[in-house]
Amino acid sequence: MDVEKRKNEIEKKDNEIIYSKAIKAGKRIYYLDVKKSRNEDLYLAITESKKKVVGSDEDAQITYEKHKIFLYKEDFDKFTEGLGDVLNFIKREQGEATQREYKETVTTETTPVDETKSKSFFDKFKF
Repeated sequence: MDVEKRKNEIEKKDNEIIYSKAIKAGKRIYYLDVKKSRNEDLYLAITESKKKVVGSDEDAQITYEKHKIFLYKEDFDKFTEGLGDVLNFIKREQGEATQREYKETVTTETTPVDETKSKSFFDKFKF
């Protein structure tokens, strides 16, 4: 019983979000969650959640389609470099993006964290 209890505690800790940011964009929400692995390393879990409405009016059913990417610190530099390259290509080909108007308001949610200790690798980009 103690082994199973310890396993459950480890899994619960494994799923704990240390820092989070939600980015609402139309029918999509992007979640950037910093989590801690079993060996105490921090990693980034990126989740795209897309609202799907099936049916109409009274019979409408709402579901959410989710896709996740896990990014570990040893890959941050390569990912950042690749993302920057791709974003710069798109900007060169199509110019700067114009701000879209969404019916929903854009908000972000964050968990308080010591800013001197955690800088996001996304801070290098201007989205």
